[in-house]
Amino acid sequence: MNYMPGTASLIQDIDKKHLVLLRDGRTLIGYLRSIDQFANLVLHQTVERIHVGKKYGDIPRGIFVVRGENVVLLGEIDLEKESDTPLQQVSIEEILEEQRVEQQAKLESEKLKAQALKERGLSVPRADTLDEY
Repeated sequence: MNYMPGTASLIQDIDKKHLVLLRDGRTLIGYLRSIDQFANLVLHQTVERIHVGKKYGDIPRGIFVVRGENVVLLGEIDLEKESDTPLQQVSIEEILEEQRVEQQAKLESEKLKAQALKERGLSVPRADTLDEY
């Protein structure tokens, strides 16, 4: 088999189940239906998987078009090993609530760190003031 660099090598992965990690941290799982020279993807029967600790929940998203520049990782899922996960599946409502609690705890931790640094005369630039690359 000849190897073609770039997105052309993904043609053999059409109609297979893939996991896609996006730049904003979201995880999508769906069937790869189309890809172009810019690595833009079309996923079918897509779910957004949210992980919190040892639990996960899937939010159905249907057909999902992903711009290639937002893809961090793309990998085929082995259907035979897919169910051999040590994670526990929970309802959408439960995982969203746990995600909210986790984000709130992270925010509180960051506030405490910033306060401790401020008391020592140091400052940390806020994330919204940093230049993005």
